[in-house]
Amino acid sequence: MSAHPAKLIIATRESALALWQAHHIQARLQALYPQTLVEILGMTTTGDQILDSPLSRIGGKGLFVKELEQALADGRADLAVHSMKDVPMHLPEGFMLAAIGEREDPHDAFVSNVHARLEDLPEGSIVGTSSLRRQSQLQAKFPGLKIESLRGNLQTRLRKLDEGQYAAIILAAAGLMRLGLEGRIRQRIPTELSIPAVGQGALGIEINAARTDLLAILAPLNHPDTAACVEAERGMSRALAGSCTVPLGAYAEKQGDQLHMTGFVASVHGREMLRESLIAAAEAPEQAGQALAQKLIARGADRILAALADGAEH
Repeated sequence: MSAHPAKLIIATRESALALWQAHHIQARLQALYPQTLVEILGMTTTGDQILDSPLSRIGGKGLFVKELEQALADGRADLAVHSMKDVPMHLPEGFMLAAIGEREDPHDAFVSNVHARLEDLPEGSIVGTSSLRRQSQLQAKFPGLKIESLRGNLQTRLRKLDEGQYAAIILAAAGLMRLGLEGRIRQRIPTELSIPAVGQGALGIEINAARTDLLAILAPLNHPDTAACVEAERGMSRALAGSCTVPLGAYAEKQGDQLHMTGFVASVHGREMLRESLIAAAEAPEQAGQALAQKLIARGADRILAALADGAEH
C-alpha cells in the first residue's frame, strides 16, 4: 500500500450545499488519513454566475463542473466533489469518477408555506422549479398548475418562496436535509408523481484520470450499492442521450442481488409521458440502464427526443 499523501485539495463550488458536501468528504478523508492535510478550494462556476436563464438554455448542468475540472487538469486540486445529478453523462476526456458515496433521500421535496401536499395546490397556483424533468411530470399530472423558472442556490430559492413569488417550490430532499432544513419539507413527493433525477441524492468524487494513485485512497468512500444504482440510472440516460435539455428521470433501488428500476421520458410540457420499469441483475448496472432505455425507445422515446432536438416543443 502506497504511503498516504501529505496533502489533498478538494475543488468545490461555493454554494452552501456544495461546501457542505466538500466538508463532508474532507471529514471522511481526515478520519481515514489523520496524517494527511485536507484542504478545500472554493470556486465560482459559470452555472453559478448565470442566474437569469434556465439551465437547459445555457448549456446544462456541465456548467457546474467545468471550472472544477480545470483545477483538476492543472493540478490545483486533487479531487472534485459533485452532486451526481449535476455530473454530465459523458465526462470529458482525461477525467474519471473515483467514488460514489452513499445516497441521501433521493426524492423530490414539495416546499410550501401554505399547502401540505402537491395534490392540495389549487388550479392556477405558481410552482417554481428550474428542472424540465420536474416541470414535465408536474404538468402531465397537474395540467392546471403554472410552472415558472426558479434558479439560484437553495437559500435564494427558499427566500423567493417566502417572499410570496410562488405558491410552492420543488427541491431535492437531499439538499434540504444536508443543510439542516428538513423542516421545510412538507411532502416527500412519491416516485409515482415525480421520478427523481439520475443520481439524485448521491455524491460523486471526480479526479484527473492520470491520477491513478488516488484510486486506492478514495476507494473507502465508494458505496457499492449506491454506485450500482447510479450507474444503472446513468446508463439509461446515456442510452437516451440525456442532458438537462431532455425531460427524463430514472430511479434504481437495490434489493438483494437485483436492481428495481423505473425511468421516464417526456415532452417538455408533459403532453407525452412514457414510463417503464424493470428488474435486472445488480452486477450489470450499465446494461440494466440500457435495457430500460430500450423499453422506452420501443414505445416511442426516440421520437420524443428527436422532436426535442429539433426544437419542436419549447
